[in-house]
Amino acid sequence: MGLNPDDMFGDDDTPAYTIGQAAEMLGTTQDFLRRVDEAKLIDPHRSAGGHRRYSRYQLRLAARAREMVDQGTALEAACRIIILEDQLEEALRQNEQRQHGT
Repeated sequence: MGLNPDDMFGDDDTPAYTIGQAAEMLGTTQDFLRRVDEAKLIDPHRSAGGHRRYSRYQLRLAARAREMVDQGTALEAACRIIILEDQLEEALRQNEQRQHGT
């Protein structure tokens, strides 16, 4: 049974987008995406040829970073803030699950 492209691209974690596609979708440059990668906000999947592939989740993180940079936040600071926000959100979710026994 083959994968349906709609199923594959519907997954937030599937590395489906090239750096060119990602930059175009976000209205930014490929260099910006490389800098977000260097700042450790996202770790794109690498194809067999070494090309970056981004998931929708990673594109949402990059879009958040771009918004913060556009508002005057330094890129490294924006990336750190987003990482901490995500860690806090995950900790709160886990705490909620423990309280409800799920």
